[in-house]
Amino acid sequence: MAYGNFPPQMLPPGSPSDRVPSAPPGTIFVLGPEGGYAVPPRRYTLLFGRDREDVHVPVGVDDPTVSRRHGIFTCTAADGDWWLVNTGHLPIELPDGVLMLAGHKRLIESGYTPLVINSSKRRSHLVEVRVVDEDDRNPRSTSGAETVNPETVYELSPQERLVLTALAQRYLEGHDAFPLPLAWEDTARLANASPYAVKSWTHKSVANTVEDVRERLHRRGVRGLLRDEVGEPVGSTLSVNLIRELLKTATLSAQDLELLADKD
Repeated sequence: MAYGNFPPQMLPPGSPSDRVPSAPPGTIFVLGPEGGYAVPPRRYTLLFGRDREDVHVPVGVDDPTVSRRHGIFTCTAADGDWWLVNTGHLPIELPDGVLMLAGHKRLIESGYTPLVINSSKRRSHLVEVRVVDEDDRNPRSTSGAETVNPETVYELSPQERLVLTALAQRYLEGHDAFPLPLAWEDTARLANASPYAVKSWTHKSVANTVEDVRERLHRRGVRGLLRDEVGEPVGSTLSVNLIRELLKTATLSAQDLELLADKD
């Protein structure tokens, strides 16, 4: 692929992260508060951090807890993939709360990926990353179109929805800063109190229903829903990952709490 029409280039402050100029697939756009940088897929090392004189993308320039070179994106001509390495002291937070610690390396997927450096001074610094795919090359405006549901909404039977709503009650209510799934026994009790329950739920039948949904989503390509994917001790990790996926895709919403209304 020829890159002559799109050389590595600086991006001015205020460049929109949701609209990128015409660029070859695999081009990376990295944006910070003072501007950014774009590089087509080629052998390259792109730096971001506090030292604006020594990096491509300055971030946290007035925050000494951000490292001078906090992270690097690297690409090899062999595969065209972009990899992120945390070279700073503070973790880099990825979507879904995943933390990249110092020395961690991760492949950056096509599309949009926000990176956050949370400072010990209770400040957060955002680095926006977009790797161009074919859809980015032919953007179309949807500002006047009707809102549509996400493409990855999952089908749930009425009783699966009831059980999962009970399991995710703390998430759906929004009162807890760090919610956790209910225990199986509490989930069964809450489901049995619903006027929409058509059977008597036990902790075992609840667990089996949740496992069925996890396995179904796993077959759809969702990771983190099986024991051998998360390692031991498992604890509530599988349920947490399932709930987050259902909330992220709007498969479950706060409106589902109506299913848990007490029987008259």
